[in-house]
Amino acid sequence: MRNRVTPVVKYLLIINIGMYILTWLLQRTGIDLYRIFGLFNVKSEYFHPYQFITHMFMHGGLLHIFFNMYALYLFGIILERVWGSQRFLLFFIITGLGAAALQSLVNWWMVHNLADQIQQFMVNPTLENFKILALKYPNLLNGNVKAIMQNWNSVDINQIRSQLNVILQSQMNIPTVGASGAIFGLLMAFGFIFPDVPLMFIFIPIPIKAKWFVIGYGILELFSGLLNITGDNIAHFAHLGGMLFGYIILKIWYKKNWRHPQNY
Repeated sequence: MRNRVTPVVKYLLIINIGMYILTWLLQRTGIDLYRIFGLFNVKSEYFHPYQFITHMFMHGGLLHIFFNMYALYLFGIILERVWGSQRFLLFFIITGLGAAALQSLVNWWMVHNLADQIQQFMVNPTLENFKILALKYPNLLNGNVKAIMQNWNSVDINQIRSQLNVILQSQMNIPTVGASGAIFGLLMAFGFIFPDVPLMFIFIPIPIKAKWFVIGYGILELFSGLLNITGDNIAHFAHLGGMLFGYIILKIWYKKNWRHPQNY
């Protein structure tokens, strides 16, 4: 493996794995690196611009970092050999930033809408306004929305206001971490440059051409992001952002001979 790994891929593996271990160790001492280096909503008190870079080297769990680093190893080595180290690193960083930008925009929009709906209820805490809020956010208040509406005359409005404020703050203070946006950019690049190469995956027992896998995965991420399923902590729009920015870069770089990377 040491003889095969290209320079940038090697250092990215070292940095990501090193940061994961360091984060795990420091958590035992009460130091939370996620709060420092994770990417927070721009309205959050914990947001800092440098997080657009640092969040790419943080991961939320063992499976998260394993699959990201495995994909980086598989696709990154090939692409770094095609492009060279400098362009590969540039592509990785730009797609990671693009992923962060799209995810941040979506997060801001969602929190902004939630804040507007909560503010309307705060100003006029009627059952009708609560129904409007509950219709858009049915999983608010731990799923107790229906019970609250059924017993509206006996509920404590101030308690509901307090709980809604807590929910709003918690939504703003959920960090985004991981190299997944850049990894999806690499996946897009592989499918773009080598569209007919068959890929085999653990959960799919038949080979799939890279171009169809990329298209299918992109559609799946789009629907997953739009559905916004409760309990889904995957940043689907970050994945889409990495693919989108990767596609734009590739179209610019390969506008003449995009099927022939050796002519690049």
